Amino acid sequence: MAKKRRVRRLYSVTTELVTKSREAALSAVQIFNSPLITFRSEIFIVLMNVAWTYLLHAFFRKKGIEYRYFQVKNGRRSFDKTKAGAHKRWELDRCLNDPASPVDRDSANNLRFLIGIRHEIEHQMTSRLDNSLSAKFQACCLNYNNYVKQLFGVDQGIDKYLAFSLQFSSISKEQVEAVPGLDALPSSIKAFVQGFEDSLTDEEFNSPKFAYRVLFVAKTANRKGQADQVIEFVKAGSPLAEDVNRAYTVIKETERPKLLPSQVVAKLKAEGFTRFGMRNHTDLWKALGARDAAKGWGVQVTKTWYWYESWLEEARKHCRENAAQYR
Repeated sequence: MAKKRRVRRLYSVTTELVTKSREAALSAVQIFNSPLITFRSEIFIVLMNVAWTYLLHAFFRKKGIEYRYFQVKNGRRSFDKTKAGAHKRWELDRCLNDPASPVDRDSANNLRFLIGIRHEIEHQMTSRLDNSLSAKFQACCLNYNNYVKQLFGVDQGIDKYLAFSLQFSSISKEQVEAVPGLDALPSSIKAFVQGFEDSLTDEEFNSPKFAYRVLFVAKTANRKGQADQVIEFVKAGSPLAEDVNRAYTVIKETERPKLLPSQVVAKLKAEGFTRFGMRNHTDLWKALGARDAAKGWGVQVTKTWYWYESWLEEARKHCRENAAQYR
């Protein structure tokens, strides 16, 4: 009975941490997109720091990793506490430095950059960060959405609640050229940015997980009934891409990996779920209505259905939750 209570408590706290993490991330994006707020970057950085910290605390708790500060005295743990008596838990930088952290190198670089910016602005006010650092903010959002789904299931993603923000005017060449660059930043922040980026390799600096840069082009549909796209991805190596200013990164067009049903089953069997067969797989996708294109779990190519890696993760989650049946 005591063990069951501990399991329920573990699940309850982990769920609460994930919920608070998602709320902090959604609030950060909504505030940043609000045209009525001028203190947007500072609020975004603080809230995303909270979102990532809670997310990693939830991950460590789920894995049974102690994320509270403590000292060993006489062979026993003595937990560090605040003046009010609360346990001191790891800050985001400490979470990222732990060997068990699930965050990849480039995503961690992005977060360490924003942590450094937060340290620079927490005791002073500035209103010139929004455009200068927006590529890092965008990467932070995409990285967060990827990890919350990867660690706790695709249903936890926040992308379904957000859309592209709209504006009331078009972007002219003159406006783009007027966007403040690094020179417009306060000297202390400029020095931090230069020092941090100089410490990165070219590969790390150009990673879209560190800074997500997109080329915008004015475009209309060529035929009636054809949807307009606000963002166009330009193929690397194309004539247009060659003309893009070096300040931008051209996003390479890539095809999402696809898996046949037999490959999904084989991967799960290799992970130890040896009793998960094709019949189980078929029953699972039918029960979840997984072939609904709106769910984004797969695609029909001619007469064959292929599954994306997001479906593999969903099937893996099912196997883990029913491990006694499949191992």
